[in-house]
Amino acid sequence: MSAVCNVFVIVLENKDFNTTFGESSPAPYLSKTLTSMGAFVPNYYGVAHNSNPNYLAMISGQGPNSQTQADCQIYSDFIGNSNLVDPNGQAIGSGCVYPAFVKTVVDQLEEKKFSWMGYMEDMGKDKNREAATCAHPTINSQDNTQSATAADQYATRHNPFVYFHSIIDDQNRCNQHVVNLDRLRDDLQSPDTTANFNFIVPNLCNDGHDTACKNGDPGGLVSADAFLKRVVPTIVNSPAFKAGGLLIVTFDEADLTGNPSPTGFNPITGKAASCCSTLPNVSIDSPLPGIVGFGGGQVGAVMISPFIKPGTVSQTAYNHYSLLRSVEDGFNLSHLGWAAQSGLTTFGKDIFKH
Repeated sequence: MSAVCNVFVIVLENKDFNTTFGESSPAPYLSKTLTSMGAFVPNYYGVAHNSNPNYLAMISGQGPNSQTQADCQIYSDFIGNSNLVDPNGQAIGSGCVYPAFVKTVVDQLEEKKFSWMGYMEDMGKDKNREAATCAHPTINSQDNTQSATAADQYATRHNPFVYFHSIIDDQNRCNQHVVNLDRLRDDLQSPDTTANFNFIVPNLCNDGHDTACKNGDPGGLVSADAFLKRVVPTIVNSPAFKAGGLLIVTFDEADLTGNPSPTGFNPITGKAASCCSTLPNVSIDSPLPGIVGFGGGQVGAVMISPFIKPGTVSQTAYNHYSLLRSVEDGFNLSHLGWAAQSGLTTFGKDIFKH
């Protein structure tokens, strides 16, 4: 993907591959229309359960710890050995907000003079609940966005940028780059205002997480599909995308609900399956990355680009660390955390025209 100049990532929530892309999928725009427009990647996997560590993995290569696996109910500072990482680039310790020495892909991009944006639907819609930009709880306080309200369905735990001191400690910078999704349409009007890296997160209804949403919408894949119908055409018809864009649509993790075990988790470990080279270890106080397995399960992905032949199908296995490494390679950046693991496959000739 060396010719790609503008990357767009849309992350949806908590759906199994078979549910999303099966014949009776409630999301025909995603499962039929978008797959016909680009590359269908069925063997794409999440790397953890629950949601939060998957988002963090996509931008930092950090694996889960006990706090992120619990979706950071308390927005706790990371506690560990100062400035120390293990041989796999993992911060040693546990917590939610990583210390400033733990870098992300957007820190790397800025160092090379590339631009980035995080677009979060509903962020700041209720200003009594959270800020309109760079929204997050006070350090070591309860996260009051874990559940949606009828007026505001933003979720901090799905906004990975606010879990790194390297980003939030510069308030002006964070405010400029982590904004409400409403900004996207205007930013796409010109290549000069379109960022090189764009991370797009729908609200708790439109990402498919909630059903019977607090605002009365159906939620699940029905609302997620409707969201994509609204947003994807705006992206793919933009000047920057036409000149050299890549859109990736995927899910954070497979649904780990169903017939629960006494501990509350589905015993079917296939929903916590993993892929792609070595299996990451986790911090000493954490269970397996997928709680009942080594990953976040098979979720699938769709990729659209002028450099991808419509109707392409790739059977190669990828995960969120592959996504991060592919972005890093595309912008000639070094590899962070588990994105540097030996043998990790990146998006290649199986997807792009050659």
